[in-house]
Amino acid sequence: MTKIDTSRPETVLPTPSHTVGPFYGHALPFPGGGDIAPVGHPDAIALQGHVYDGAGNPLPDAFLELWGPGPDGELPKADGSMRRDPASGGFLGRNGVEFTGWGRVQTDASGHWTARTLRPGARGRNAPYLSVCVFARGLLVHLFTRIYLPGDDAALAADPLLARLDEARRGTLIATEDGNGTYRFDIRLQGEGETVFLEFQ
Repeated sequence: MTKIDTSRPETVLPTPSHTVGPFYGHALPFPGGGDIAPVGHPDAIALQGHVYDGAGNPLPDAFLELWGPGPDGELPKADGSMRRDPASGGFLGRNGVEFTGWGRVQTDASGHWTARTLRPGARGRNAPYLSVCVFARGLLVHLFTRIYLPGDDAALAADPLLARLDEARRGTLIATEDGNGTYRFDIRLQGEGETVFLEFQ
């Protein structure tokens, strides 16, 4: 709202800007949101990392949604990840059997996030990747990026998106392998090493 000084009609004083939220603590995160792969699945991989702001500080209240195809490259058709009891409306969680390809996680107090999923298969000419949507303080519009997994250099070199980026920028989209089926992917919102973000039109 703009304040107008009625004693001096030509004077218009701007209202200070501010952001509201994020208010992710209610309803959006849900128990097991990062358990995209069925518990105990032998092919499950772990993804983990931090979300950093432009000054390199971890964000304790960022929020990520991840989704991707199964190992065969097909998009899952199983019903949503957060099921409710039709009688009570209570939270039932995932059914523990079907792979939905979708998860939602919030960063902890140190800006860290983690999820368990299945390694995605290739779709079309693209190297296998997971799509990520990032919500965080100071972002009026969420951001989109991708997580490519290492291991197939030929597929990564031929990927149409990665091929358009210089080597340093390309590296911000490729996770690093920590061993034992664990991959690290940090997201930097601004500054040095800023993650490549995508715009869809």
